[in-house]
Amino acid sequence: MRSVPWWALLSSACAPVLLVGGWTVSAVLQGPGYDPGSATISILASDGAQGYWVMTSALVGLGVCDVVTACGLRPAARAGRVALGGGGLSAMLLAFFPAPASGGSLDHGAVVAVGFALLALWPVLAVRRPGHARRHGRPGLPDPPPASDLPPASGRAPAEGSVPWGLRPRPSLMAAGLMWLGGGWFLLALFVNDTAGAAERVVTFAQAFWPLVVVVSCVRWTGDDARTA
Repeated sequence: MRSVPWWALLSSACAPVLLVGGWTVSAVLQGPGYDPGSATISILASDGAQGYWVMTSALVGLGVCDVVTACGLRPAARAGRVALGGGGLSAMLLAFFPAPASGGSLDHGAVVAVGFALLALWPVLAVRRPGHARRHGRPGLPDPPPASDLPPASGRAPAEGSVPWGLRPRPSLMAAGLMWLGGGWFLLALFVNDTAGAAERVVTFAQAFWPLVVVVSCVRWTGDDARTA
C-alpha cells in the first residue's frame, strides 16, 4: 500500500486547528452578545459580522486542507478521496455564499448541506477491503491475477490487519454514523432546542478531525504493519 506523504499529515493536522481557532477568534471579535452555545458558526462569517474575514479565512483554509489531504490520502478508496475533496471545496464555496446578516439563504444552506453530506459519507466511501494492500502494495509491479481476490484455501478471509485502522469498515461506519447522528442533533437543536451552536461545533469538529485520524492510522500502518504484511 502506498504511503501517505508528510504534507497530507500536515494538512490534516491543520484542519481542526484552523476551524477551532477561526470560531474562537471570531467569537471574541463579535463581542459578548454572541452566544456560541445557541448561535451558529455561519453568523460569524455572515455579512457585516465583526469577525467575518477571520471566520471566512478559516473556512477557506479548512477547505484547502481537506482537498490537500484528499490528494495525499492514497491508501483510501478513490470515491472517499473525491468525497473528502468535495467537502473541502464546499467549505471554500462558503466564502462566495455567506449567510445573510438576518434570515436564511437558500444558496448558503445548499452549500452547507452538500458539504456536510460529503464529509459524512467519505469515511464509508474510503473503506479498503482486506487484502488490497497485498494486491497494490508496490508501484511498478504487475497486479496479481484476479484469483488473488479469493479467500485462501483454508477458507479464511484476509485479516483486517492488512488495512489501516482508519480505513476498516467498522471504524468508518461508526464515524459516519456519529456524524449523521450529529447532523440530526443539529437540526433538532436548530428548530426545537436552543443549542444549535453547540451541536454544529461538535459535528464540524468531528468532520475536521476524522481525516487526521485516518491519516495517522495510515502513517502508523505503513511504518509498522506494512513491513510484516
